[in-house]
This record gives sequence, C-alpha cells and structure tokens, in this order.
Amino acid sequence: MSCGPQQRTRPESDRAKAAFDSRWTFVLLLVLMGASGCAALIYEIVWLQLLQLVIGSSAVSLGLLLASYMGGLCAGSALLARFVPPDWHPLRVYAALEAGIGVLGLLVLFEIPVVGRIYVAGASGLVARGLVAAICLLPPTLLMGASLPAIARWAGTSPSGVSRMGFLYSANIAGAVTGCLIAGFYLLRVYDMAIATYAAAAINVVIALCAAILASHLGYSGWAGAAGATEGFVRPRPLAGATLVYGAIALSGLTALGAEVIWTRLLTLLLGPTVYTFSIILSVFLLGLWAGSSAGSFLARRLERPRVALAACQILLAGALAWTGYTVSHSLPFWPVDPWLSLDPWFNFELDLVRATWAILPATLLWGASFPLALASVIEPGQDPARTAGRVYAINTAGSIVGSLAFSLWVIPTAGSRQAQQVLIGIAVLASIMAGASVSEYMGRRARFAAAAAGAVLLGWGLAATVQDVPWQVIAYGRRIAPIIRAFDLYDRANPTKVLFRGEGVNSSILIAERAGQRHFYVSGKAEASTAILDMRLERMMGHVPALLHPNPKSVLVVGFGAGITAGSFTRYPELENLVICELEPFIPPASTQYFGKENYEVLHNAHTRMVYDDARHYIFTTREKFDVITTDPIHPWVKGTSVLYSKEYYDLVKQHLNPGGVVAQWLPIYDSDPDTIKTELATFFAVFPEGTVWSNNLNGDGFDLVLLGQARPGPINVDSLQARLDQPSYAPVGASLGEVGFHSAIEFLATYAGRARDLQPVIRGAQINGDLNMRLQYIAGLGLNSMAYQRTYQEILKYRRFPEDLLVGTPGGRMDALRTLLSAGN
Repeated sequence: MSCGPQQRTRPESDRAKAAFDSRWTFVLLLVLMGASGCAALIYEIVWLQLLQLVIGSSAVSLGLLLASYMGGLCAGSALLARFVPPDWHPLRVYAALEAGIGVLGLLVLFEIPVVGRIYVAGASGLVARGLVAAICLLPPTLLMGASLPAIARWAGTSPSGVSRMGFLYSANIAGAVTGCLIAGFYLLRVYDMAIATYAAAAINVVIALCAAILASHLGYSGWAGAAGATEGFVRPRPLAGATLVYGAIALSGLTALGAEVIWTRLLTLLLGPTVYTFSIILSVFLLGLWAGSSAGSFLARRLERPRVALAACQILLAGALAWTGYTVSHSLPFWPVDPWLSLDPWFNFELDLVRATWAILPATLLWGASFPLALASVIEPGQDPARTAGRVYAINTAGSIVGSLAFSLWVIPTAGSRQAQQVLIGIAVLASIMAGASVSEYMGRRARFAAAAAGAVLLGWGLAATVQDVPWQVIAYGRRIAPIIRAFDLYDRANPTKVLFRGEGVNSSILIAERAGQRHFYVSGKAEASTAILDMRLERMMGHVPALLHPNPKSVLVVGFGAGITAGSFTRYPELENLVICELEPFIPPASTQYFGKENYEVLHNAHTRMVYDDARHYIFTTREKFDVITTDPIHPWVKGTSVLYSKEYYDLVKQHLNPGGVVAQWLPIYDSDPDTIKTELATFFAVFPEGTVWSNNLNGDGFDLVLLGQARPGPINVDSLQARLDQPSYAPVGASLGEVGFHSAIEFLATYAGRARDLQPVIRGAQINGDLNMRLQYIAGLGLNSMAYQRTYQEILKYRRFPEDLLVGTPGGRMDALRTLLSAGN
C-alpha cells in the first residue's frame, strides 16, 4: 500500500520540512523565477515582432497582440488554483509549467509561418487577426501566468510566506529586466529571432530540470505535495474590504500600463525611436517595478496595516505621475544633450538611460511596491496561496490590459498626452481612496474618511495642473532638440516659426510648421517633408522616376502618405486609373492636404485615389491586387519596426504584386546613416532586384537621398522616346511638375542616375542582408544614426558609376552626348 504524506515517519518528515523551508531553497527559487522572467521577456519581444509580420503593426493589431499576451497571463494566474489540486507538489507543478512553456515557445516559432499562410488564404479582417493572436499566444502565456500561483503554494500564507511570495514576484521582474536587455542589445542585434527563441527555450528546460531535481531532493515522489506546505487549506471566506483592495490594485495596473504607453511615446520623441531606446525605457520601467516590489515585500511581513501602505503608495503615485509629466515637458527637453558630440552610440545610450531613469523611476517604484502590499492586504493564514496570489495577479493584469488599450486607442488620440496624464493622476487618487476605504478603522468613521478623500482629490487636482504639453520643438526636432534650438536661436528671432498644425494620433505625433516661407512636415521628432527645393525634388522623384520609366502606369500603390507630394505626382499622368495609398495614421492625410494641397495636387480628393488605413506590409501581404508601380516612402530605417519595409521578404512580396513590366521604387536616406546601414540597404534590395538601379537626389555634388529602382524584367531606357513622351500635350502636367523641382528635360532628369547593382558589387560585398527573422537593419541603423560619414559613402557609390551603354540608349550625338557629359561631371 502506498504511503501518503501523513504516513511518513516523523524524522523523515522533519528532515524534509527543514529542507523545504531552508534558506538555500528559497535562494534557488529566486534564481529560477528570475530566469523564468528572463525567458518570458525574450519570448514577448520575439513573438510580437513575428506576429506583426502576419497581422500587421497598426494600433489595432498591436492591441490584439497585447490583449492576447496579457490575457493569457491573466487567465493562467486565475485558473491554476481551480484546476491544480493543492496537494500536488508546487515545485513539480512549476517544473511542468516551465517545460510546457519551453515546448510551446518553440512551437510558436514554427507555427507562425503556417498560421500566416492560412490567414492570407482565408479572411484577414479583425476577427481573423484576433484569432491568429489568440492561437499563437494564449497557450504559452496561460502557463506563464500560472507560474507565480504555483510557486506561491511553496511560500505559504504566513506573514513571512507573503513576504517570500513578494520576493519571488520581484525576482521574476528582475529576470525580465535582464531578458529585455539581453534580447534588445545582444541576441537580436547579433543573431536572430530563431536563436533568441532557442535561448529562451533552453532557459525553460534548465528551470524545469532544476525545479524537478529540487522537488526530488526534498524527499517526495510523484505529485504529492509537502506536508505542512500545502495541506489543510481552508475554503476562502469573504474578507472585509477585500473588494476595495482588488479595485485599487486593478486601477494600479491600469495606470501603470497607461503611463507606459504615454511615456514611451513622449520619451521616444526625445531619445529617438530606435529599438535600443525602447529596450532602455522598458528596462528602466521593469527595474523600478523590481526595486519597488522588493521594498514592498520587505515591508509586507513587518506592517500591521498593509492597506494603509497601499493607499499611501497610490497617493504618492499621483505625485510621481505629476513629476514625470512635469519632467518630460519642462526639464528633459532643455537638458544640453547634443547627440553629435559623440559618435559612440553606447555613450548616447548611457545618457538615454540617465534621462529615462530620472523621469520614470519614482512612479515605477510605487507600482512595484503596490503588488506585494495588495497581497498582504487580502491573504489570510490557512487559505490556498495560489488562489489569492492568482486572483491579485489576474486583477492587476486585467487592469493593465484595459489601461494599455484604452490609452493607446482612445484617450491619447482623443484628448492628447497632457490630458491623458491628468486622467492617470485622477485614477491614482481614486485607487488611493479605494485602498483607504478598505482599512477597517475608516469603515465606521465616514466623516473622517470623507475628509481624507476630499483632501486626496484636491491634491490630485493640483498635481494634474502641473502637467503641460511637451514643447512643439520636441515633436519637430526630437532627439536633436538642444543643438537645433541653439543653432536656430538667432535665426528664429528674425524668422519666427509658426506652428500651423499639431496633433496626436493612434500611432504617431505630427507637427506642421512654417518658417521663412517654407512649410515643414514633422512626424514624431523627424522631418519627413517640406516645400524646400531639395525635399520637393526627392518627393517628386519618388513618383516620377518609376512612372516615367514605366510605359503605361495605370495602377499605382504608394506606401506612406506623408505630405502627399509623392502620391500627388502620379495624378499628373494621363494613364492613371487606380491610385492606392497606404497610410498607418488616419489623421495625417487630411492635415497634409490642408497645408500641402497645392504641392500634392489635392491627391486625397482625386477621383482615382483610394486610401487604405493599414500597415502597408500587411496590406501587400493580404491583397490579391497587382500594380504597375509600387513606390515605398517609409520613415527612416532606424525607427523601430520600420525595417520590415526594407527587408528581403518585403521586396519579394512587392515583386510578386507587380504586373508584367512593373516598376518598384524605394526611398533610401543616406543622411542619419553610417556606411554599414547604407550598404545593407543596397545589398538587400539588390538581392531581390539584381538589375536594380540607383538614382540620386543631390545638391552641389552632395547626396542626401537615393531612390532605388527595381523591375522584374528590366529593359533599356530610350532617352529620345522619353523626351518625346514629355513633349506630348497630355504630358504637360508631368513636365510642369518636374519643372517645379528643376528638371526641364529628359536629360536633366536622367542625369540623376547614380549606378546599378552590377557596378556596385565592390561597395556591398560582405554587407549583411536584412531579413524578417533577423531585423538586422534596425539594429545596425540604430547604432549609426549619428554618423556623419554619409557623404563619404555617397562618393564611394559615385566612384563606381559607369555610363550604362545597355541601359540608357538613344540616337548617337545630341542628347546622348549631353547626358554623358552631365554624368561624367558628377564623378
């Protein structure tokens, strides 16, 4: 007959209990929980990037991904106590969960491409996007969410047990900090998403083995739990004021994720939206949660009234939120930080770390402390700790989901960042009132509590008034605000900048301003277009180069609306029948039309124009439509997430959506780029279009932008035929559009030719290829955006330019001689 825990001999039970409660067991569990958090953050970063390739990176798609990921954590934490009996050994349950996470983590890596093919073959609406996110993310995240409640059964419900539970939660967050930094600065920068996944899965396997060995070492076989650790749990009974505590911790989660959304947007304006900046901000956020939860865990076993401490955390949080709002709008923009002083990116990362810590650390400390204090406020000795810990974690996570979705999709686009932060302060005050109302001493003293609540409301009102909008220069100049303001200080006194439009959308912030008769269009800290002649040349070239080199451009796809000038260039062509424009931010086209309508020929209201408000990669991935011309004018490649529009797989998709004889144009900025970035961009494009050509937007011999041109079946460009086409009366609008930017003939236009793939092989030899699985470009470009070597790279490209006898053809003499002269003069 088998022996249960009750039938063990007393010495054996005493030895096991001593080992079970030993300090070294607790230390080992802290390490395991830290490693678990590390793996979880690696998975999160990889999975969200992979799934964005399938369902897109629009705000709605990101919301579905976040809801699925955090929803799984929420459900897993709430369900473990219902489905896993208390007498199962907590360490063996934990080992099984970690092993399952590792298996499912690997499965997701191979599952996503299959799901993507099914998604494209079937419906691709919002419901389908949600199903894809749920199918891929819910199974592993359910197990992740169950890990804390599982290990909570080891900790127990005594005051010291609650404290240990809090420290285990804190260790998990500390691991998440490590995972964020390892993934963002090493695994994905040096390797790819597959290697990162294998690393995370290996961590899970090691955790599972260690937990299983530890359980065996404690002297128990099978799934039976430890005597004294999991036996004798009583049925939970209503605890006075517990509902108010749960409400407070839900609101705490809401303010935490709502603030993370707002602060990430504002800080990436100041620090630059590189993949490294996002890693730094998230790491600082998690670091504060770790330190705060450690402090809260330390206090949980020493405080007689943890609910009072929870209420104090929430009212202090209102002050910390006001601190961050004031710092971001009144302090950080005016720090004398010049990113050009050092070209070493790691030095600039140190400055970014200091600025992010100064702004957001105080609030994150208080959010971190709130979780263990909430646990201590609702747990009672003898209850199943998995049930209580799971409930607190689930409610906090549910609030986080609401906060993230509400503020990203509704509050910021509707009210703006300033009012969104003021709303957060109000919610923090409400959470403090709820936590205070749960204190038994206040329950019978309504007048005293009402006075305290009124004081909290007045304090919150005063704190909210300190939050203001960030200066418009932050949206315009971003990370270079300090040197640009200094450079333009005297100039602006004589030519003051007039802000014409300022707005915040679901995905970005934009500003349209006028200075010295020129209008400028800025998106999230970067200049994207203007009426200056150099910018106008590029914007028109992005439309006219592919359209003129196609004999009959009837159907056109433009990726990115911007100021609308590139898209508007296509409306000058008499052959045009269908113009599709993909734009991620819905409020950009109307604003651009209002202030750049003359330059973009009112393209938004053109009869042939069809707007698609979606991630362009997702649209091309799912549409069955094909085009004569596809021109891609995205934002800079160093912006996180943009490298998917510069990847080999993206160019393959574009090539598949060309009609016979179709032409592809791709913008390639060489400013804000180092040689490695430029070479990777060229090598990746030429890997798909081996006969591709390069066209230059230059001024006085200096190059600033390139237009890459690719065709499935390239043919010669007849100079005489092109000029004859421009001389046709029906092409008068095309000629006028070109003339406005300095191109008065086919020769002047073709003189922008800068080279082709076969001639540039010495330049791109050894360059890395940017792919969907490695996202190499965003990591290379993020390191080189302060480089000033772009002119050297441009001159290296021109060094290999040869007159393409088989590409540019025409009647000998006359135009051909003139074109040769112009091209040779640029070498």
